[in-house]
Amino acid sequence: MASLRAYIGAWMVRRRVKAPLAGAKSIDDVRRILGGASFPDPRDATFEVGSLGGVPGEWIRPVSGKASRRLFYVHGGGFVACSPRTHRPVTGAFARRGFEVFAPDYRLAPEHPFPAGLDDVIAAWSAFRAAGPASLAGESAGGNLALALLLAARDRGIPLPSAACLFSPVTDLAAVDGSRVSNGSRDAMFHAQSIAEVAPVYVGEGDPRTPLASPVYGDPTGLPPLLFHVGDREILRDDAVRMADRAKAAGVETRLRTFPVVAHAWQFADQVLPEAKISLDEAAEFLKRHAGRETHA
Repeated sequence: MASLRAYIGAWMVRRRVKAPLAGAKSIDDVRRILGGASFPDPRDATFEVGSLGGVPGEWIRPVSGKASRRLFYVHGGGFVACSPRTHRPVTGAFARRGFEVFAPDYRLAPEHPFPAGLDDVIAAWSAFRAAGPASLAGESAGGNLALALLLAARDRGIPLPSAACLFSPVTDLAAVDGSRVSNGSRDAMFHAQSIAEVAPVYVGEGDPRTPLASPVYGDPTGLPPLLFHVGDREILRDDAVRMADRAKAAGVETRLRTFPVVAHAWQFADQVLPEAKISLDEAAEFLKRHAGRETHA
């Protein structure tokens, strides 16, 4: 059963994000809307500019300085917007739960179309993982890049994370049915054509079904344990469900949880929304339980 705050939060997102996005006329408009952070930086985390593998990014650590686990976090933003700074409410929440986090500031489309952003994520992950075992997480477009990273790392012999958490990942840039249609009016943030509109901006003239752009078309065999969280009213619900089903069928340890009512990327509201705290607590517990597990390609 959803909390009253979940209903209020979804209503606010519908007014403040969905309506403006529907009227966006340019990529700059989308960047302004998605990048307009509505949550303050967490006070119990520190944020430091850094770089890994030649890729700029941000280090996020607990104020206490005591982090027992390492996490590589890939931010969302429709492949065209946002940055580690806009996602501090989420990365700071993981730091508060005992993680040292690095969030890469990967290149964005359309100035840098696929696979530029993925190349950055792979390069930064390779450098991050070289320092020791680590976990992986990402939401929305960042969840897409995190899954593509897993497929690429496995195939290229790059050490894999011990486990990964995917929050409402985009897994199919070619989908035109299922929850993309049935949840078009129910989704608090996106309309039915949102992903179809961003796909050509990201992949250009490329095939949107290539596995590194749409991981649901890839073979998940050999991937580490995966946790999926998605809202049951999201247009991306089936992206998570189908990817989880494919992973489970391939023998990957997989957990899927759907949350009622919540808006896309509800984890941003960790300080005020019960469902956000539940999601992040469960994700942190999942990653810690598998931390240190050696996973090789």
